Amino acid sequence: MKRLRSAMRIAFRALQVNKLRSALTMLGIVIGVAAVIATAAIGSGAKQRIQQQIASIGSNIIIIIPGSLTSSGMHMGTGNAISLTESDARELSLQCPDIAQAVPVVRGGAQVVYENSNWATILFGTTPGFLQVRDISVADGAPFTQQDVDSASKVALLGPTVVTNLFGDINPIGQSIRIKSVPFTVVGVLARKGQSPTGQDQDDVILLPVSTAKRKVIGIKSANADAVDAIMVQAKAGERIDVTQEEAKALLRQRHHLMPSEEDDFSIRNMQEIFAAQAASSRIMSIMLAAVASVSLVVGGIGIMNIMLVSVRERTREIGLRQAVGAKTRDILTQFLVEAVTLSIAGGCAGIVLGIGASVIISALANWNTVVSPGAVLLAVVFSALVGIGFGYYPARKAAYLDPIEALRSE
Repeated sequence: MKRLRSAMRIAFRALQVNKLRSALTMLGIVIGVAAVIATAAIGSGAKQRIQQQIASIGSNIIIIIPGSLTSSGMHMGTGNAISLTESDARELSLQCPDIAQAVPVVRGGAQVVYENSNWATILFGTTPGFLQVRDISVADGAPFTQQDVDSASKVALLGPTVVTNLFGDINPIGQSIRIKSVPFTVVGVLARKGQSPTGQDQDDVILLPVSTAKRKVIGIKSANADAVDAIMVQAKAGERIDVTQEEAKALLRQRHHLMPSEEDDFSIRNMQEIFAAQAASSRIMSIMLAAVASVSLVVGGIGIMNIMLVSVRERTREIGLRQAVGAKTRDILTQFLVEAVTLSIAGGCAGIVLGIGASVIISALANWNTVVSPGAVLLAVVFSALVGIGFGYYPARKAAYLDPIEALRSE
């Protein structure tokens, strides 16, 4: 222990003598560690964002849309066919044991007007179960009811973005708005949901009873008045999502009188698959960024090795004198290893500060969540120490095994 303390004291003194050289030597490690921490923070932020999106939409949701249908040798694109109906949604809820509920959805865009304010937004015509399927609560007012759907009442639920742009600070409950010149009464305001996985503002929306939307705003598809644009299905258990999907597929094929040789005239999208694909892409991106950033650490290690080799050459006579007065091989080896590891750890600590600062700046400028994990910081410190040992060993060994007589003869 006494020998180690002595070696550390000598090493620190040598580094203080050449402060500028030491600082420049650490620069590669500083940049490398900062890059690793920043990229890890970006990757963790992406993972957190995906988890938030899963929570906002629900991982146990299946979306069924019309198409793809091949007819007379022609392939109808997904969503182009008219093959899903409100009756399909009702039967899915009644006949499939793994389905909690299924709700029909029609979708369209419209300009919404309140007095002198107007706002272009997305309209969803659906049933009251839509709120449970999407896990949306009503922050103010009350949701529309099944009676509103049956009677095609002209009532609306507004998303927070619509409320902000139409009403400002005015309480919208009970106010009358016009959608395509049709007056609607605002009965409720939805709780805030944030962005969807595709980056769409989930709060920029108006929910209407499906019957009202089809008859008065969006319009009825001429081929089938019962047709809808999609059916959203909520599975009772997320771990049985695949079974739920197969149940829905089998029932719809039966209801649409499809032969075994015929293709489905609908498409089923499993939200878990979409989220898994996003998570995989995010993970690959994080690994690639970290790999690129790690190159900087290797470059920094090479810089340490080069500077240490120069230092050994400059201090050859000093090494010879220490050996002449009794310094052993392991003492010289320890001294130069301590110098290399000190440079690496000091650079690692400075890199941590720089990396955290870069993460904060990236979060502010790019509007992207970044999460600096303690594990990434610890890994950066350990890795920087290993770089110091790995790249400092060769110069230290070269110094330790110098011939004392030759070293004393050097000038």
